[in-house]
Amino acid sequence: MVAVVEKAIRDSDLGLNPATQGAVIRVPMPPLTEERRKELTKVVKSEGEETKIAIRNLRRDANEHLKRLVKDKEISEDEERRAQDEIQKLTDRYVADVDKLVLEKDKEIMTV
Repeated sequence: MVAVVEKAIRDSDLGLNPATQGAVIRVPMPPLTEERRKELTKVVKSEGEETKIAIRNLRRDANEHLKRLVKDKEISEDEERRAQDEIQKLTDRYVADVDKLVLEKDKEIMTV
């Protein structure tokens, strides 16, 4: 597993170069310059966007599932509407959580 983890770290967009010593992986961290901090904030924002897209895809899949249930007459349209509202509330909550985490991490990275 050491080789797999080392390759994953090397292939990430973080610009890190791990060094393996037996079963230990050392990842030397370059000093955080202003430029490097800005690069890391871009990575954080990118990951946040990907997470929000994944949350929205889950919402879409859940809504499609509800439509199939209505079509198969397993639930009523009123139940579908209530479930869609609940799904939207959950989506909004988790998207807001992601936004909050991205902002916190952005501040943490930019703090000298």
